[in-house]
Amino acid sequence: MKNFTTVLKIAPAFLLASTIIHAQTSDSATKEKKIEEVVLIGYGKQKKTDLTGSITAISAKDFNEGSITSPEQLIQGKASGIQITNNSGAPGAGSTIRIRGGASLNASNDPLIVIDGVPVDATGISGAANPLALINPNDIESFNILKDASATAIYGSRASNGVIIITTKKGTSGRVKLNYTTTTSIYQKMGNIDMLSTEQFRDVVMNKALPAYQALLGNTSTNWQNEIYQTALGVDNAISISGGIKGLPYRLSLGYLNQDGIIRTNNIERSTASLNLNPKLFDKHLEINFNLKGTYVENRFKEDGVLGAAIVFDPTKPVYDSAFGDYGGYWEWLNSSNGQPNTNGTKNPISMLNQRWDLSYVKRVLGNIQFDYKFHFLPELRANLNLGYDYSDSNGNTTVLPTAAMAFYQKGTYRRYTQEKKNKFYFNYLKTIESIKSTFDITLGYSYQDWQRSEPFAPTINGDGTQNPANGVDFFTQNTILSYFGRFNYTFNGKYLLTGTLRRDASSRFSKDNRVGYFPSVALAWRIDQESFLKDSKTISTLKLRAGWGETGQQDIQNNDYPYLARYVMSNSGAQYQIGDDFYNTLRPQGYDKNIKWETTTTKNIGLDFGFMKDKINGSIEVYEKESKDLLSIVPVPAGANLTNLLLTNIGDMRNRGIEANVNVRAINKEHFSWEFNFNATHYKSEITNLASTQVLVGGIGGGTGNTIQVQSQGYQPNSFYVYQQVYDNAGKPIEGVYVDRNGDGIINSSDLYKYKSPAPDVLLGFSTKFTYKNLDLGFTMRASLGNYVYNNIASQYGNLQCISNNNFLQNIHTSYLDTGFARAQYFSDYYVENASFLRMDNINIGYNLPNFINKNSSMRIFGSVQNAFVITKYSGLDPEVFNGIDNNLYQRPRVYSLGFNFQF
Repeated sequence: MKNFTTVLKIAPAFLLASTIIHAQTSDSATKEKKIEEVVLIGYGKQKKTDLTGSITAISAKDFNEGSITSPEQLIQGKASGIQITNNSGAPGAGSTIRIRGGASLNASNDPLIVIDGVPVDATGISGAANPLALINPNDIESFNILKDASATAIYGSRASNGVIIITTKKGTSGRVKLNYTTTTSIYQKMGNIDMLSTEQFRDVVMNKALPAYQALLGNTSTNWQNEIYQTALGVDNAISISGGIKGLPYRLSLGYLNQDGIIRTNNIERSTASLNLNPKLFDKHLEINFNLKGTYVENRFKEDGVLGAAIVFDPTKPVYDSAFGDYGGYWEWLNSSNGQPNTNGTKNPISMLNQRWDLSYVKRVLGNIQFDYKFHFLPELRANLNLGYDYSDSNGNTTVLPTAAMAFYQKGTYRRYTQEKKNKFYFNYLKTIESIKSTFDITLGYSYQDWQRSEPFAPTINGDGTQNPANGVDFFTQNTILSYFGRFNYTFNGKYLLTGTLRRDASSRFSKDNRVGYFPSVALAWRIDQESFLKDSKTISTLKLRAGWGETGQQDIQNNDYPYLARYVMSNSGAQYQIGDDFYNTLRPQGYDKNIKWETTTTKNIGLDFGFMKDKINGSIEVYEKESKDLLSIVPVPAGANLTNLLLTNIGDMRNRGIEANVNVRAINKEHFSWEFNFNATHYKSEITNLASTQVLVGGIGGGTGNTIQVQSQGYQPNSFYVYQQVYDNAGKPIEGVYVDRNGDGIINSSDLYKYKSPAPDVLLGFSTKFTYKNLDLGFTMRASLGNYVYNNIASQYGNLQCISNNNFLQNIHTSYLDTGFARAQYFSDYYVENASFLRMDNINIGYNLPNFINKNSSMRIFGSVQNAFVITKYSGLDPEVFNGIDNNLYQRPRVYSLGFNFQF
């Protein structure tokens, strides 16, 4: 794997310039000093009591425990307004993250991720299933989630979907400290997709199939899902050294993760290193924060189609057969005429795993250096410079053996892919002015960000000497954002707070006429608890009312950096022009919209922060509304109206309204026993309020050609299911091909399709708790999703008799056939749209601490956890948590048992 060529380099470097003037009064009435929680905001930090925006802070003590391979898993279920859905159970797989739902249709809905001041490129890296998994979760100190426009607008165009600020651990002055953690985990599948057993399948074939297909039955019994799955093992080790050398605080950490997937041959191996230096020079006038993180990852990926093959492969056939020596000894579907592989037949799933190597090697370096200088001649004036760098290098190849039936006609295949990407300065013046009881905080800044991506032509080389495609060209694309921003904070008398921001973004993705967007925000807060009638209250300790308004922009278009330009691209091998015996690629014009412009989201937010009994009970409740205008989406256009049948353009508006609440309770806080818990709830609903096109069909499904099951339509939620209303007999059984004539015209056609339910949940709930008794602690985290619906595509595609009547081979049948009796697939029946509400026990953990393990400066902690302990749901599929609402060959999330030890010296 180490001989691969470079395929990815990400080097987004940017310089941010800003000016801050800060004047603050002292409160002479306050006689007792107390440590206040500091929360990170865009290009700065504030005391929690001074916040005007909607920000949730989660520190390391509240993180989920267990086998955590990607940072976002640390906070899953911990805060309202943020939905984190694991995309897959594969090692190192990523998650879909949504803050207060989506704000766009086709542009990105992912939040901006900022790590130690460096906004990272969230787009995919070739050879890495999840770019965020290249950061070691053991190095993370805290998350700050910025949710409303008042908090996010200073990040401008990259923050229309919220911002997640990640801060890593740093060194502290003092003695040398050594910390070592080792965790061993066992991963098990949750279950199998409900397909017919061997006996059931044999019975259906003998009673329903034609004699020619009956003759294809074998005489063995194989559970193909059991064959591809395994009980997997994973180890995660992390060691850190921290301390201070002559005024130089430092922290050095090393990490190693090796995790197998529950699908055989799937593996990730990750090594990480992190260095933090935090010196203070010139009588502490100059503070330097240096952060450097490096990662090296090796992956072996599974064959993408193996899940589908294992679901449907004939259970009466064996895995191996000595008669199939030409195919590696794996049983395969062959043509009776020539004994060669049936090109339409399902390939042996174990062959697909064992005779294919999909390998990758990834390196990533992420770092920044920040200088904070307090001028000697004017101590109130400070200058700050922060430079960040993000670099990734990856390469890989895919090899299929010539004996594999899936590459038989090509005599084996080999493909090596390559790809390349290339992607603050401020003054601070602090002065006490007691006479006006005011705090002023002004930030002015500049940002330049550039992304480049190149992909050299990478055909698949066949064993017979040919390549596919036969020829091609290298690919290159680039986009740039140039920004200026400012923020003004004002506090009067410690009770009345005002924040205003303005950002100007210029994006290369739009023409000169539409390139620039201005995005303002304003927020107010009233610290009611500081008023005279509450200041001495022994019951109410915190009471703050917040209100905000702001606009953010969206230009993060997927796979199209030049949507406004008329351009030509090289055709593919299927559209070549023949001259004599030679074939030539042609240049073909692309569709474009010269008037395409910024998508803009306006957010309104009202929040109340509260705390009772010295904040033993504390939390917040918020109501918000987001309105997106000039939505960027891909829509069909009339023939001849453009150079394409699908065009990226601005098509309409969308509204998202919601309410969210967090409650934290320190119920018991005794010397030897404590109990605390958190509850959070989120409700939101999105609606397309205006659409230039009548409707847009989306949500491709397996089965048929080009079938879609969802729609974007005015007056409905995005991605609503678009189906026929099923008719049932008196016994409650669906009648095949019979649907409700909803328009009453006497015929059933596409005019009778209707919008039915949505993948978006009505309510999201989270609950976490922790008990401690002396040195023993116990905790768990639960999540619930109510009102989310899922289309069971596996049942709709395979729950019928077409599996035993096509192309001279047999496929297994989904058990839904036993309920429906469908002879043919009924893809558009609302029968397959199921309520997928669920309650999931995400994490149960227990630990025991042994202080003074070796001496008074050492300790040991033993801990164990169970992740994905159980799921309660009525959904008939394997897992109800499917973000896009279409359940189709999902790599299931495993149940994980972990045991770990932590040593501190």
